[in-house]
Amino acid sequence: MPTRRLLLASAGAFAALPALAQERSNPMPEELRDALERDPTAPVLGNPDGNITLTEFFDYNCGFCRKMLPVMQQLVTGDPDLRVVYREWPVFGPGSEFAARASLASLPTGKYWQFHAGMLGMRGRAEEASVMRIARDVGLDEAELRERMGSDAVTKHISTSFLLADHMGLMGTPTFICGDEAVFGQMTLQEIRDLVARGRRTLGV
Repeated sequence: MPTRRLLLASAGAFAALPALAQERSNPMPEELRDALERDPTAPVLGNPDGNITLTEFFDYNCGFCRKMLPVMQQLVTGDPDLRVVYREWPVFGPGSEFAARASLASLPTGKYWQFHAGMLGMRGRAEEASVMRIARDVGLDEAELRERMGSDAVTKHISTSFLLADHMGLMGTPTFICGDEAVFGQMTLQEIRDLVARGRRTLGV
């Protein structure tokens, strides 16, 4: 799948927000960056105090998102100063929303990453039965998980993902955002390292 680079400009729901310093040609508003990178409902991988943040919008039923799992694991392992934020964006129907709600509900258990990897590594679609099978496989309590799936935090994360994606005009999953740039589509390890490097240069870190 070819990648497509997108430049992030302030518009839509965030049109009234102040822009960053204008020394950059297309700066991202601070409030938008904060919403992308510092949402307390969003899972974080890598160094939580890293000097650069990479945000991924993904769906458990996106084949290209599944192919990116080992790439992301290599990226995080090889860059100790990288912070990765995951935005669950269930665009492929009810099964995807069920999977996103279940995975977000697993955050308080400390088993999100096992669950996340299990669902991205599964064969077939993420649906209620397959999601709960993975949940049991990683040792999650199904009843507790189902109870938390309807929580305000889970609902807020998903609704915010759709709001952000609509505001920025994202094309689909996976989309990776770093610095002032978004890239849509499957990427090689080198391509995503280059995106992170550009983000560091853009933000001067």
